[in-house]
Amino acid sequence: MFKKQTKKIIVSIFLLLLCCITSIEAKTFKVASYNVENLFDLTVKGTEYPEYIPNTGYGWTKDIANIKYNNIAGAIKDLGADVIALQEVESKEALTSLRNRLNDLGADYPYFAIADSRAAPVKCAILSKFPIIDREEIQVDNPMARNILKVTLDIAGNRIILFINHWKSKNGPESLRIAYAKTLKREIDKLKEDADFILIGDFNSNYDEYKTFRDSDKLDDTVGITGINHILRTVKDSEMVNENLLTEQAKNESLYNLWLEVRETGRWSYIFSGKKESPDSIIVSKGLYDNKGISYSDNSFDKFQPGYLFKDGTIYRWQMTERGRGKHIGKGYSDHLPIFAYFSTEAFRIKKNNIVSSDTASNDLSLEKTKSPQGLLDLNTAGKEELMSINGIGPVLSGRIIAGRPYRTVDELLKVKGIGPKNLERFRPYVMVR
Repeated sequence: MFKKQTKKIIVSIFLLLLCCITSIEAKTFKVASYNVENLFDLTVKGTEYPEYIPNTGYGWTKDIANIKYNNIAGAIKDLGADVIALQEVESKEALTSLRNRLNDLGADYPYFAIADSRAAPVKCAILSKFPIIDREEIQVDNPMARNILKVTLDIAGNRIILFINHWKSKNGPESLRIAYAKTLKREIDKLKEDADFILIGDFNSNYDEYKTFRDSDKLDDTVGITGINHILRTVKDSEMVNENLLTEQAKNESLYNLWLEVRETGRWSYIFSGKKESPDSIIVSKGLYDNKGISYSDNSFDKFQPGYLFKDGTIYRWQMTERGRGKHIGKGYSDHLPIFAYFSTEAFRIKKNNIVSSDTASNDLSLEKTKSPQGLLDLNTAGKEELMSINGIGPVLSGRIIAGRPYRTVDELLKVKGIGPKNLERFRPYVMVR
């Protein structure tokens, strides 16, 4: 009798543990990129741009620098990313100062790195809430080029690699950017075929650069070949690679630029001479679409565009007199908008019968998740029963979600009564906004 009761107890405990294990929710996290436009420190290193040499006629003083750090830190806090790739950070001191301001605002990033082995005026960096288990600087075959920062993060026991980029600006021809692309491609080719990796940062190239640079003799010195499209293989047969092409390939020959998940009119993060451009990108590998490790949360890519980052109909960049050639006046943020996407430790697969072949139609792809509901639900169109298929959403909460329409981003669910930050992260893997 005693043995039977003991056996029943052991079986009950086993079933309870099994239930707990299988009910563990996926870890969803937000990855962002932000070119912070010349985040300099207050130490003279000899490599500064003239207007950022401390205490000169340009007015880069402690008080002015504090405003810049506070403004950028405030924007990053509101962005709410778990991992943020940064461009145009001068030094480890500058990165530490920014990190300290964020900590003061309640946004703690315990892990950080900067590509500072080459004496460039500004550099690539990263702030992360997840451990950085490996860090490497990739040198480009050009003595004037900025290093690419390669970091490996540990996300709940899973590994993901970020290649953080800041390519040569368009005051130089495409051949200079191709040098970055070739260096990056060599690094990608060293990885395993199922590696989870992201190319992220300021590529100073539009997502469809192979089309947009053709009209410029100054840029096109490569007979129509571009770094971001042809070398990194985000185009195939003169069309952008979509999710279907990405996942059907045997190796990491082609990559997918997440700008394709945004309506064409919204594909920009920078405005130059009144023209909207997309120099900032997040480019993903096929490993992020398999059933193991890290996965991409489909249709989660967008740019961060709160009203305070705009003024007079354009991006509210850091302000200087004389059209940017005079003194700092202590106002503004950056000339770029942040971009972001969500990733998860939960696997998913593409529903083959929903694949659309058009390179611009990737917005319409839906994913069949390993948990219900099957496919991401659009917050602006999903019915009450569909919303209730998400664990934790009942009749009352689904009604409140519908009453709160329209939504511009998933984050706006926070305005719904009964949805706090924890529930938002709980629901995020199952919803999207077109």
